Amino acid sequence: MRRTAFLPALLACTLLWSTPGRADYLWIDPATSPPRVLAGELEQPRGSLEGLTAPRAYDLKNRALESSPQGKHFDLPGDHQGDLRFSARQELEAGVLQYFHARSGRNETAAVADLELVPASPGASTFRLFWKGKPVSAAQVQVWTSRGWRRVLRPAPDGSISLDTPFPGLYLLEVSAKVNGAVEIDGKRYAEVRHTATLSFTVGEP
Repeated sequence: MRRTAFLPALLACTLLWSTPGRADYLWIDPATSPPRVLAGELEQPRGSLEGLTAPRAYDLKNRALESSPQGKHFDLPGDHQGDLRFSARQELEAGVLQYFHARSGRNETAAVADLELVPASPGASTFRLFWKGKPVSAAQVQVWTSRGWRRVLRPAPDGSISLDTPFPGLYLLEVSAKVNGAVEIDGKRYAEVRHTATLSFTVGEP
């Protein structure tokens, strides 16, 4: 069972870390050609993209990139030079809105999405979580891999999290949070708004 914890006092009135026992997320698979955005969980992707709205692919400068829905996933065609980002949202139930933020690559050290895991340096295995451009400390970060290896990372005193990458394959980091209190978005009031961010990258053969 995942746990819930408060952010530091600076942002405690804004977000609560939310760690449900099982929750869908979006992630980018950089090993496919073109890169592919999938929904669900790494070990059990959804069979469709039903319910996802406002999909958008973009780069470090927040410029829109081409994306193409393919039934079970989105393709991200084009010649991509930097890390990729993709966002979408979904109404989970009455009064609950979920935002998904996916990033592929660990070369860029700036955050663009509202909630984003960012490497401390290009290619690093130490990361910081950013909420709307400001570094925060997550209660925990889930790690999933293409080999079925899982970990739960806890933050260091400075709020960073570090990850060992002992074998080649796809690594996926996931963290979730929710807005504290009711929020009005696009003229509609939601009792709860959640955010889930993923960072995926591949580690090659040594």
